[in-house]
This record gives sequence, structure tokens and C-alpha cells, in this order.
Amino acid sequence: MIGITILVDEHKNIVHFTNILEGKLVDVLDHGDLDTDYFRKCIRFIREYADGHHHKKEEGLLFEKILDELGAVAEKLVRGGMLVEHDLARYTVGEWEKSLQAYDEEPTSLNKLNILSHGMAYVYLLRRHIIKEDGVLYPFAEKNLSEASKHEINEKTEQLEAEKPDFSEFTEFFIA
Repeated sequence: MIGITILVDEHKNIVHFTNILEGKLVDVLDHGDLDTDYFRKCIRFIREYADGHHHKKEEGLLFEKILDELGAVAEKLVRGGMLVEHDLARYTVGEWEKSLQAYDEEPTSLNKLNILSHGMAYVYLLRRHIIKEDGVLYPFAEKNLSEASKHEINEKTEQLEAEKPDFSEFTEFFIA
């Protein structure tokens, strides 16, 4: 299924990003130098690529079809699992951004710790989340969605891909 293949490929980019982010956070811990502009660029990548582009296809196409067609199990899996985790990731990024602002205003050890903590919370959350989507949700969808729904998801995914923004400013840092 083309739509799911593209989502899995995007997950590879996002996992690659979490690996780079983890390394940068450890570097701050080891050396103390904190570049808030770099971490703001990370947040932009998350909001524009992971949340804006990737989640647009998941939430607006795949999850919608799963919820429309597949009943109570889908309801629990999507609403009680994946969407809750998407919201938690958005919350974590918002708290991370607040920590960056607080550090800019007052560069204390506590504010630095909050930056490291929220950054790592995002890393851990996304890694676990992607394992669930790739290993459970996507196979469930491929096995159980109607052929018509799969076809519609594929077509709409290809259309969104053709219209996707230019992510080249992030390529050297984030795209695997």
C-alpha cells in the first residue's frame, strides 16, 4: 500500500531525527554549550514535517478511514492510542519550547535541565510511538481496510506528496 509505505519511510526520517536530537542533547550534557536556535530549528522540523506533513496523512487519511470502517478495535487503537500519543507529542514540544524561552530569559541549570528533559521525552515518545504504528496499526489497516479505502488513501497520499512543502532546509540535519 503506497500510502503506508510513504508513512513508514517518513518514520525512518523521524527516527533518524530523534537519533540526531539525542546526540545533541547528550552533547549539551557533556559540554554545557546550549544553542537554543538549533533546538528551535528542531521544533520547526517537528511541527512542519512530523506533525504538519506526516500527521496530516495519518490523521486526515489513514486514521479517518480506519475509524470509519473498522469498529470498536479501531476506535481503541486510534482514539485511545495513536491520537492520544500525537497530542502528548504536541504537548511535549510545547513544553520544550517554553523551556527554551525560559532559558533565553534566564540561563539557569534548572532551565537547561528542562530543555534536556523535554527533548529526551520527545525522543523516547516518538521512538515507542513509531514502533506501535509500524508494527501494529499499519499492518492492521493493510489487512482490514477495504480495497476501495486503500485505493483512496493511496491516491490522496500521492496528491499530498505532489503538493508537499520544500523541506530542503532540514535535509542535511534531519532526513535519512
